[in-house]
Amino acid sequence: MKMKESGKIEGEVVGTTEVGEVQEKRETTYEAVRRLGSSNAVVVFSISGCCMCHVVKQLLFGLGVGPTIVELDKEKYGSEMQSVLYQLAGGQHSVPAVFIGGKFLGGIETLMASHINGTLVPLLKAAGALWL
Repeated sequence: MKMKESGKIEGEVVGTTEVGEVQEKRETTYEAVRRLGSSNAVVVFSISGCCMCHVVKQLLFGLGVGPTIVELDKEKYGSEMQSVLYQLAGGQHSVPAVFIGGKFLGGIETLMASHINGTLVPLLKAAGALWL
């Protein structure tokens, strides 16, 4: 995506509404989040100084997973992506946000619950993030 001089973002527009340019930006940002979330077996959207993001990354690294990490505070449209993640999370914390196999799993609560109840490793295996 590229910002034009007019302030609009170049990219595919999924739909139009009365909101116009704001909706166009939101839709292209949604598509960017979807595309990034599907770019690897495990993707973590994070903010560099966030302690809960650090916990998520350490858990995944400890399991032998090499996730793609998107640091939103270092992305040009990071705040817009964070808004999309907030909506995906149902109004809960927007980061950390974990995608496994291209599907939104959730934040730290969902990841930790999946780890504790034993469903995380099978999810990671099914996504191709673990081979053992």
